[in-house]
Amino acid sequence: MNGTAEARRVIVGVDGSDSSRYALEWSANEAQLRGLGLHIVTAVEAGESDGPFGGLIASYSEAEESPQVKDAQALLDYAAGWIGRLYPEVDARTRLILRRPVDALLEVAGEPGAAAIVVGSRGRGSLASAFAGSVGVELAAHAPIPVVVLPKKHEAVRGARARIVVGVDGSESGMRAAEFAFAQADTRGIDLIAVCAWQPITAFAMTMGPLPAEVFDEESIATSARETLEAAIADLRARYPRVRVDAREVRAHPVVALLETATPADLIVVGSRGRGGFGGLLLGSVSQSVLHGAHGPVAVVH
Repeated sequence: MNGTAEARRVIVGVDGSDSSRYALEWSANEAQLRGLGLHIVTAVEAGESDGPFGGLIASYSEAEESPQVKDAQALLDYAAGWIGRLYPEVDARTRLILRRPVDALLEVAGEPGAAAIVVGSRGRGSLASAFAGSVGVELAAHAPIPVVVLPKKHEAVRGARARIVVGVDGSESGMRAAEFAFAQADTRGIDLIAVCAWQPITAFAMTMGPLPAEVFDEESIATSARETLEAAIADLRARYPRVRVDAREVRAHPVVALLETATPADLIVVGSRGRGGFGGLLLGSVSQSVLHGAHGPVAVVH
């Protein structure tokens, strides 16, 4: 492994839940495939004491002896040992951070060499259960690197052939998502499905004022979607000639198109904000809905 590869790492948040273990295994496999290291992170929120400096006292003096911190360290030791047995060639390091779990992962994500963050979709108990549910959404909204969220139930995907499913809409975020998806498909040697969804103009559009007749022509809308899709992936096809691409323009809402195309074995890749997103929103409605509705892993790319 060269110096550049050693400096870059996949970050994974763990809390001992089923989806957390799946996230850990997925992250280690990703690190192995890409020649990266692995940074296993867990977090414990500092306790509160009386007085204006109580939190600091609990954080730095009492925290090391607290049952929560001891449990967290034991979890990290177990996780590192497990990955060492499954992926002995992966350089795995651990880190316990006394912060809110989302803030802990964002802290590590902002450090040099961070390649991606991986978390489970559901946590457990009191240890670091905030690596769950809405945490994936919050991370995807704020992290400067791709965020991958893994589902709780993953047993059903064993033995199934995985693919990459990426949503394409011509936006800058969508273009970066497509590039990430092509790179994943190339590294893993699996097929890629590029989806561009479109919907017909409905009656409510009349409230916008007079519209040209062609916007009501579904064939024209479908043709525009195909052109958007092909234009978005043309350069990527040339850069990744080994990737087999199935380009699909689909008459459906983007969320429906992606969720119905993907199986639990597939990695869905979306941009953080699509072409129709509002600039003030940190995470678009499509990416949020896909994160909540997917039965397999989802990557959100800024």
